[in-house]
Amino acid sequence: MSMSMDAGRTASAKQPIGRHDLIGSDRVEGTNVYRSDGTKIGEIERVMIDKLSGQAAYAVMSFGGFMGFGEDHYPVPWSRLTYNERLGGYELNVTDAQLKNAPKYSTGEEWKWDSAQGRTIYDYYGVPPYWPM
Repeated sequence: MSMSMDAGRTASAKQPIGRHDLIGSDRVEGTNVYRSDGTKIGEIERVMIDKLSGQAAYAVMSFGGFMGFGEDHYPVPWSRLTYNERLGGYELNVTDAQLKNAPKYSTGEEWKWDSAQGRTIYDYYGVPPYWPM
C-alpha cells in the first residue's frame, strides 16, 4: 500500500518545475486573451464554474472602460479558449465583428446565468454546451 521513495522521486522528476496541468483561478484572472496572430483582444476577468458539476463554463472577458467604469463583459464558453504557451495567454480566434455582436453585459447590469442564456452564448460561439441537452 505504501509507495517507495524511489517511485515518488521518479514521478516528481518527470514533471518540469513550474509546469502544471492545473491552474488556480487567481492565476487565470487577469490573463490576456489573444488571437492566434498575437493581437491582444482582452483579458479574463473571472471564470464561471458550474456549482454542481465543477465544470468550467465560461471565461468572462473584459474590454474597454477605465478603472472598471464603462467596461463590457463577454462570457465566452471555456471550450473556445486554448492556452498558448508562446503568447503566455489564452487564444480566442474571433473577428472584431464577432466580438462586437457577441453576448455581453455592462458593469452594474444584471446578468442571468441560466441555461437559456447559456444556450444563446454557446450557440453564438458554435460549440456544444458543457451540460447535457
